[in-house]
Amino acid sequence: MQLGDIFDDEDFDVVTASVEVERVEIDSRQCVFPSLFFAVPGAHVDGANFVRDAIDHGAVAVVATRAIDVPVPVVVIPASRLYGTLTHASAAVSGHPEVGATLVGVTGTNGKTSVTALVADLARALGWNGASVGTLDGERTTPAAPELYRSLARVRASFAPDRAPSVIALEVSSHALAQHRVEGSRFAVVAFTNLSHDHLDYHRSMEEYYAAKRRLFEADFSSRAVIWVDDPYGERLARETSLNVVAVSRHDALDAVTSLSGTTFFWRGHLVNTRLIGDYNIDNALVAMSIVAHLGAGDAEVAAAMAQVNAVAGRFEVVHHGEVTVIVDYAHTPQGLERLLRSVRALSTGRVLTVFGCGGDRDAAKRPMMGRVATELSDVTIVTSDNPRHESPDDIIDAIIAGAVATADVLREVDRRAAIALAMAHARAGDVVVVAGKGHETTQTFGDRVVEFDDRQVVGELVRGH
Repeated sequence: MQLGDIFDDEDFDVVTASVEVERVEIDSRQCVFPSLFFAVPGAHVDGANFVRDAIDHGAVAVVATRAIDVPVPVVVIPASRLYGTLTHASAAVSGHPEVGATLVGVTGTNGKTSVTALVADLARALGWNGASVGTLDGERTTPAAPELYRSLARVRASFAPDRAPSVIALEVSSHALAQHRVEGSRFAVVAFTNLSHDHLDYHRSMEEYYAAKRRLFEADFSSRAVIWVDDPYGERLARETSLNVVAVSRHDALDAVTSLSGTTFFWRGHLVNTRLIGDYNIDNALVAMSIVAHLGAGDAEVAAAMAQVNAVAGRFEVVHHGEVTVIVDYAHTPQGLERLLRSVRALSTGRVLTVFGCGGDRDAAKRPMMGRVATELSDVTIVTSDNPRHESPDDIIDAIIAGAVATADVLREVDRRAAIALAMAHARAGDVVVVAGKGHETTQTFGDRVVEFDDRQVVGELVRGH
């Protein structure tokens, strides 16, 4: 694509207008020939400092908020237009994969991954095209615009051309909203799951965190919203937004029965029978079903389609069901862990043994809070490592245990595999072992070293005696 086609409102000379661009990047190290590099100001570094590095890697043009003396064309635009222009350029160079797609944006502290995966599964069960983009697919929950639109292009290319609509459910994180990663995107519907303590190392306060999430519910992103109103922030958002709101509540699920083999309930007068397990997955299902109904499916169709929906990887995933049941879940916030353990408590007749840790280089304030939640709701708590990154694993464990209930049975084992083995060795017939925090993840990070580690695989190996 030529530069003049991307910036059709700029008065370029013929040579500049004809510069060919095949890729958009904001990371100079990712540039290849012929890339368009956006010099985006960051929280700690300014992209303008890396323009020459981008050119060395193959950038053939640059977009910046000020003039830069380099041997390639530099398009200067106001800072207020930078992120919108980045989205436009990323979409254009990727062939506008969003055109003809039905985009769904889902935000919240807990449940984003589950809801987006459920929306995609429901779409496919209804005979539509369906896919999700988010935590299960990449390093970032919501990728920056260049990678986001490349992902959308890959998804669109995989869709059957004779099916419609083509639904793509996107996880939209608070970081993405604060950093304008989805600026300029248009969603058929946006959804809110809940808000609780997380990422306060970045947002500084719950009010700032809420404000970042609330940004998705403004008219320039969508005209329709599905909001979980049992959460106090959701109830507030439903009052404050000007969008057309579908309010969703646990009261929408009647006669709910959940077990370790599945869940049934009535929704809008129709029986729902699903393989999803746990009370909080009822909440996720209600939000996802309401989204899909809002997109045009009939209530009876949606209810029936839930029978074909798969459990979400690493979300209340029963990885072993024998005398001792082992559940792996991604819960890594105080509220997420509490919801998980309360659901497990409701399903178990024996003891609950919980293995978990907290990530390093992240919100440290939640560590004692999670220690309190785990020890209040578990019979035995084993605190271990969970991506300590550049912090001391023992220091993180100390911070978690500082919040533990005084009378709790708490063990520490810094090696995560040994911690899981310890829990399984302590478990008796009828007990449930919960391994929380990593869910679908397949690595652990220690400093700058990344090693393979999958809770689900480890449990399987321990069960088989490997």
